[in-house]
Amino acid sequence: MENYKIVWGIIGCGDVTEKKSGPAFNLVEDSQLLAVMRRDAVKAADYANRHQVPTWYSKAEDLLRNTQLNAVYVATPPSSHLEYAVSALRSGKSVYVEKPVTLNSSEAESLLAVVNHTGGKLVVAHYRRRLPLFLKVKELIETGEIGEIRTVQLRLWQSRSPELVTQGGGNWRTDPAVSGGGYFFDLAPHQLDLMLYFFGSPVSYHGLSLIQDSESTVADQTSGTIVFENQVVFNGSWCFNVSPENQADRCEIVGSLGSITFSIFGNSLVVKTVSGEQELFFDHPEHIQLPMISSTVDYFLDRGPNPSSIEEAVVLMKIIDEFSKVR
Repeated sequence: MENYKIVWGIIGCGDVTEKKSGPAFNLVEDSQLLAVMRRDAVKAADYANRHQVPTWYSKAEDLLRNTQLNAVYVATPPSSHLEYAVSALRSGKSVYVEKPVTLNSSEAESLLAVVNHTGGKLVVAHYRRRLPLFLKVKELIETGEIGEIRTVQLRLWQSRSPELVTQGGGNWRTDPAVSGGGYFFDLAPHQLDLMLYFFGSPVSYHGLSLIQDSESTVADQTSGTIVFENQVVFNGSWCFNVSPENQADRCEIVGSLGSITFSIFGNSLVVKTVSGEQELFFDHPEHIQLPMISSTVDYFLDRGPNPSSIEEAVVLMKIIDEFSKVR
């Protein structure tokens, strides 16, 4: 599509759009942020003024009626992802939607059905796929640097107020009606999506969640296992009730010839082989979603593949549903 530009509107210009994503839309070639929406008109106007966005709205339906827009970024809490994404697709607009893509796998399957019915394009904001650190991990796996992969061990242990969670916007992340569950629903999609990106399709998965802290209303302990088609076995442990001293964010991929160790929310990795040990450091973009937004624009303009499809997100949500069953 020569001489064509993706003109964006954002539904939900809250905290995540301030630095992680919002400014990136104007930094990508053939991409422009034209409008934003937030139910609080004062905050919508303030965002538009600070970020030099020409148009703002307090109602999503008004933004969707703007015929100058051909793409929408849904950046609201998960409870409204399905509604807004479906409305955008039916209005003929391409969609970039925050993670988790929906509250559960049933909603994700409904969204997939609408994508197929409308023939529209949708990308899920699993932006870590496009960061140099994780591209390097994928390269090391595929080139056989550590041999045949045997097992993957992931541990994310945090206190009751995780430092990894975006601050602000109230406590909706621990309201299942809005988020789908607790902090697991906010942080684990990044991690589990990378496992699908690295290792492909799963053949089986099972897990469980518990409410260990009597003051918690949502699960604060989750564990799960995935077996992939290539016989890689993944084991994950998520705990959101440990002391600050016991916090951990570690993923170790062990192969027949060595290992790769890294933090999903960090900026370095360690490769161990028979030749020795090497630590590699990476600089994340100032606007961390920039590489994914760039790939999304290319996809919308028919210049590249879908970097994170709804089909993959359906599988991810099925895994999350299974792991989050409170026993």
